[in-house]
Amino acid sequence: MFFLGEYEYKVDAKGRVPIPPKFRKHFADGIVLNMGAEECINAYPLSVWEKIAEKFDSGPIAPSRVRQMNRAVFASAFDSELDEQGRVMLPQPLRQHADIKDSLIIAGTNKYLEIWSKARWEKQKALWRKDVWQLFENMEMRQ
Repeated sequence: MFFLGEYEYKVDAKGRVPIPPKFRKHFADGIVLNMGAEECINAYPLSVWEKIAEKFDSGPIAPSRVRQMNRAVFASAFDSELDEQGRVMLPQPLRQHADIKDSLIIAGTNKYLEIWSKARWEKQKALWRKDVWQLFENMEMRQ
């Protein structure tokens, strides 16, 4: 499973947004939303989120760092389900974090989705478009 493409939607008056139809089956068991690092919302299928949670239970990280990471990742997360029309409610704290008021973009980012305000998405795209080929070239040089 992987998610590709970008899709434009509007958030409704109740804070709901449709998940693109071709992705809905991957969220049948649930969806976890949390604050993305670049002022967006991350949307994970429950199965992917469970793998992320497992990684936080292992490894040679100091207990104080584990507690900090757990707070940062899990305290800002919300679990939910899609409604009958394939929509998910975007909690107000996440909408504020991502500055989502009306138009938004849902972007496929491999194993999860990112939900952006349209304006922030356009700025983000402009940034990575000018550097993306350098990133690919650096990856190729490592192999």
